Amino acid sequence: MSEEPDRSAAAPGGGHRVLRADCEHCFGLCCVAPAFSASADFAIDKPAGHPCPQLRSDFRCGIHHDLRQHGFRGCAVYDCLGAGQQVSQVTFAGRDWRQDPQAATQMFAVFAIMRQLHELLWHLTAALTMAPARAVHGELRQALTATEAMTGSSAGALLDLDIQAHREQVNAVLLRASELVRAQLPGAKPDYRGADLIGVSLANADLTGANLRGARLIGADLSRADLTLADLTGADVRAANLCGADLAGSLFLTQSQLDAAEGDTSTKLPSSLTRPPQWSPPAGAQGSRRDAPGPRSHRAGRPHHA
Repeated sequence: MSEEPDRSAAAPGGGHRVLRADCEHCFGLCCVAPAFSASADFAIDKPAGHPCPQLRSDFRCGIHHDLRQHGFRGCAVYDCLGAGQQVSQVTFAGRDWRQDPQAATQMFAVFAIMRQLHELLWHLTAALTMAPARAVHGELRQALTATEAMTGSSAGALLDLDIQAHREQVNAVLLRASELVRAQLPGAKPDYRGADLIGVSLANADLTGANLRGARLIGADLSRADLTLADLTGADVRAANLCGADLAGSLFLTQSQLDAAEGDTSTKLPSSLTRPPQWSPPAGAQGSRRDAPGPRSHRAGRPHHA
């Protein structure tokens, strides 16, 4: 759903695979494969496997530069992490679903699996840059190698893959890495794993070393909060206020999470991520609660969580 190859970036720590969308080499899979429902994130209902009406014949989005203005914020924050080009150019060797409609259903199903594998690659690569987690670096490398191998499998093998079991195995290692890193900080750390924090005010909160894996932070106020070494794996931060927050040392934060949140030029970010262009200057962004997503939103921009 993104057509900005200039925003692509390698995996954290300089991993050799580019884990950002390269829409020039994809067949618009994210515009066809997923379903979404009319909500604050999407202007229309779209069934799975049906092309979005905005998808052009060249597999580009007809309203890409105005997605938010047309009510497609979910598309604006989505990042396949490179799964689209992997499926299009490697798994299906350049055969697109329009020219080979018999392969379409299989291609769309494989895309969903590949997206999860690429997300695991992103987190594994990030974990391998964390020196305090060196005790599990061997396990992380094994998981990375195994996951890399899976991404090169045939379509049939990918569809036979027990992706949930693999995710659970990898997430267990990632969690241990997170615990080792966060253990650097003295004392008890806030544990909000999987917590419902929708709309909660955490302004100025000390969340250093917090476990926020899978936390629902939709519309939460995290302005000026300290999230140093906070684990944000899969945290849903759509429309969360990150103005002035310190995310520079947070763990497992992704670009799509930032794109879905609100922030400003005073928000501190990891060097591997990009400040979203729609973020406001500090004076204009403080306290903003614009367009909080509705309950029927298909969470295209939300990462899976452990």
